[in-house]
Amino acid sequence: MRSASSAASSCLPPARRCRASHRHAELRLVPATRKRSAARSGQPLLPALLVRMLPPGRWLLVGFGLLALAAGGYLGARQSSLFAIKRVEATGARPAVVRRVDRALAPLAGESLLSVDVEAVDRRLAALPDVRLVAYDRAFPHTARIVVAAERPVAVLRSGSKAWLVSERGRVLRRLVDESRSTLPRIWVAGAEVPADGGLLSEEEALLPALALGQVLTADARFLGSVRAARAQDGQLVLVLRTGTEIRLGTQGDIAVKLSVARRIMRLLAPGARYVDVSLPERPVALG
Repeated sequence: MRSASSAASSCLPPARRCRASHRHAELRLVPATRKRSAARSGQPLLPALLVRMLPPGRWLLVGFGLLALAAGGYLGARQSSLFAIKRVEATGARPAVVRRVDRALAPLAGESLLSVDVEAVDRRLAALPDVRLVAYDRAFPHTARIVVAAERPVAVLRSGSKAWLVSERGRVLRRLVDESRSTLPRIWVAGAEVPADGGLLSEEEALLPALALGQVLTADARFLGSVRAARAQDGQLVLVLRTGTEIRLGTQGDIAVKLSVARRIMRLLAPGARYVDVSLPERPVALG
């Protein structure tokens, strides 16, 4: 004979018995049922998660308001005298050059530091062909700091009866009235277009020799004094020494290395050698 409790228990439907005897199983099954129902309903889960992560609407409005306030303040400061330039500090060159830079940049006084950028400073310095801008920095609230460098002349560019002084960067410094007074190497070009003072050479037969001479000046300024002329043909560079010897450099790369090799070889040659070819510095060739 079964007790009442046993009878009652046996009368429960199978599903109820399962739920009553395996409560932990029920807790595991419920989330799976929800996922299936959500998937069946076609509702995406990720957007809902993102919505919950977003800040409340009032905080978004506050954030946008602060951004607008900052942008308005920046634009206002650009137009106001809050950061007006009162002092220009120029360094990096001789005192005489710095004084010329100060005069060229004097019109910037009163303008906002926020509105004066590198391009604005460079435009002012364009009036000084022999000066180039190295760095520009704003020292708030009223100081503009400028670092400049003087262009180093390396050659006299000749085209017919005309002559120009050219820098190591291929910049035309000025037209020369009497080029015979300069001992710098000559670069001879025929019919090449030469820009106005302050402009950069663009044609390879004029530009490449100037750049090569600039590297020679950096590597050995004394050796530059022994160079009479420089030329470029089909991208191949040649230095002609005052003794008549040609230093064939080849392309523009590794000029300092090639120059070092050429100097060592020339010490082994008799004066008046025809050429030293260091276009491949690891395999130099010389003809005495």
